[in-house]
Amino acid sequence: MLGSASPRRRDLLGRTGLPFTIRPVDIDESLAPGEPAEQAAARLALAKARAAGPLDDTTALITADTLVALDDLVLGKPADQAQARWMLTRLAGKEHRVVTGFVLRYGGHLHSGLAVTAVRFRRLSDPEVEAYLATGEPMGKAGAYAIQGTGAALVTEVRGSYTNVVGLPLAAVVKMLLTHRVIEPQQERQP
Repeated sequence: MLGSASPRRRDLLGRTGLPFTIRPVDIDESLAPGEPAEQAAARLALAKARAAGPLDDTTALITADTLVALDDLVLGKPADQAQARWMLTRLAGKEHRVVTGFVLRYGGHLHSGLAVTAVRFRRLSDPEVEAYLATGEPMGKAGAYAIQGTGAALVTEVRGSYTNVVGLPLAAVVKMLLTHRVIEPQQERQP
């Protein structure tokens, strides 16, 4: 089960070929003053896992929360276009971190992980920022950009998990599912 309404996370998990259902979890995603991105992402992913309600011991639930951090400045989803403009202007020409906390709730246990990816933006002119804002893509995205969309044109370098920047560090999530025996690799049977 995927505890998220994010179409990006749904698409990424779908690429594994694993069958799953969607169970969106709604929590207050406010950040505590001065809370580091890594701590906030881990806390929010855990809160989502706990808020999902009762599960039987055979159901696995994956939750996640992604934030963008520029030094000590944590950027979530912009509240409006003005905030998105502000975020994009701050990120332009600089390297930032994309941080995703993720949790597997399975068999009565909570298992958590954290992925951090370094992303560098090219310098952006004011007209370029305005053109990107006009696409509508920045809204609803941490840091006000979508690397899997038009926002890819803003990025010059990615160090770490690309899928983490999209919203779910797929290799780390699959490793966690394998480690806790939620899934097992299928092997071809010999005749």
